[in-house]
Amino acid sequence: MSEAQFLEAVKNSQGIIYKLVGLYANDAEERKDLYQEILLQAWRSWSGFRGDAKFSTWLYRISLNTILTQKRKSSRIDYVESLEQVDRATNDQTHKREEAERLRKAIRTLSETDRALISMHLDGYENAEIAEVLGITVNHVAVKLHRCKQQLANLLKQ
Repeated sequence: MSEAQFLEAVKNSQGIIYKLVGLYANDAEERKDLYQEILLQAWRSWSGFRGDAKFSTWLYRISLNTILTQKRKSSRIDYVESLEQVDRATNDQTHKREEAERLRKAIRTLSETDRALISMHLDGYENAEIAEVLGITVNHVAVKLHRCKQQLANLLKQ
């Protein structure tokens, strides 16, 4: 595949990168740095993409591995939350955004692996695909997914 094809494939799947970076980065600068590092790692790994999995699954794995590697390198992790200004056009939209932010915050309290697992699940990936990306068995995915859901439910009840 050519550079143009790579760029087009990344452009079509960039939502994956933005979502993962948003779950793991604490501020805009860190999100920007992680996004750039993911693109660099994806480009470096591009020649190794065999096409056995979907491009989006491959990019998800590259993104997740890059994020986790960068997080391990940093000496501290502080979870400073900044709430975006919410468009107050309708109460329903405001409520949905608040609930989404609560869910995002709850997901950020999970371990790095559990965050990846629940994130992929919410994106519609099958357990087999999640298992492949995370390097665990399909059964383990099901068990961890069940536990994550319970943990999130408990966090959201508070």
